[in-house]
Amino acid sequence: MLVSVTRDVFKLAQVFTISRGSRTEAQVLTVTVSDGTHQGRGECVPYARYGETLDSVTAQIEGASVTDRAALAVLPAGAARNALDCALWDLEAKRAGRRVWELAGLPTPGPEITAYTLSLDTPEAMQAQAAKHSFRPLLKIKLGTPDDMARLEAVRAGAPKSTIIVDANEGWSAEVYADLAPHLLRLGVALVEQPLPAGDDDALIGMKRPVPVCADESCHDRASLAALKGKYDVVNIKLDKTGGLTEALELRRAAEAEGYRVMVGCMVGSSLAMAPATLVAQGVMVTDLDGPLLLAEDRDTPLTFDSAGVHPPAQELWG
Repeated sequence: MLVSVTRDVFKLAQVFTISRGSRTEAQVLTVTVSDGTHQGRGECVPYARYGETLDSVTAQIEGASVTDRAALAVLPAGAARNALDCALWDLEAKRAGRRVWELAGLPTPGPEITAYTLSLDTPEAMQAQAAKHSFRPLLKIKLGTPDDMARLEAVRAGAPKSTIIVDANEGWSAEVYADLAPHLLRLGVALVEQPLPAGDDDALIGMKRPVPVCADESCHDRASLAALKGKYDVVNIKLDKTGGLTEALELRRAAEAEGYRVMVGCMVGSSLAMAPATLVAQGVMVTDLDGPLLLAEDRDTPLTFDSAGVHPPAQELWG
């Protein structure tokens, strides 16, 4: 099995800011796995929050023994395993002349309404962003500062009919969250992601949750589920956290069996990164696969986004 990894850079349509910082481009790794006749591709986004860099993830990929998806279990859940796992799924599909969802025993996928993310900014700028995108049914707001009430009010004023979800990116304290929670409910917020740092989220035990609370940084794979009890109502499944489509599908099954609802999210990457996640997102509470919508450029044969949502990938892109 031949494995190659390349670094690709996609310019963003505008500066994208969260509570941890800003960026103007998406830096991704593209993995190609070939058996000499067919080849499959996968994409990952190394994430500094989890101690990953382009160099460290490249080294993991190049050092891996790639024979089949089962062999990847020696790699930790994360970006390297994700790119390899998705590339192997793509290779299997091309070898078989079938789609990945058929090989995985999944129903034929359809489009899913996806959130569109508004970057963290001043209240005035966020209201303008919200008004510009008020035609979208689902908006996601990046927050995570002590001064978020004005931003919440501004976005609701800019997009009075859109459903809103909030992502604090671990930026609040327990006290800030407790103060904001009633206002989230008043403003019609449908979900709040990771309000507290993952290491401090025991403070959520026993705390009122008038709006469903979603685990993002606190949930990576099935091994994460045991520590979420009593704190969260929803889990955010991202392939760069689970280590690929294989574990993402298993995490969804396990989470739902334990009574959690599911959100399927993404890092800021191209359509190749989103493509496998569209299969996990079928019928979940929230789909947040807007990475390509934030880019100024994308892959050849990109995913289709329209009023029905994000569509499953064409075979030329993946799977």
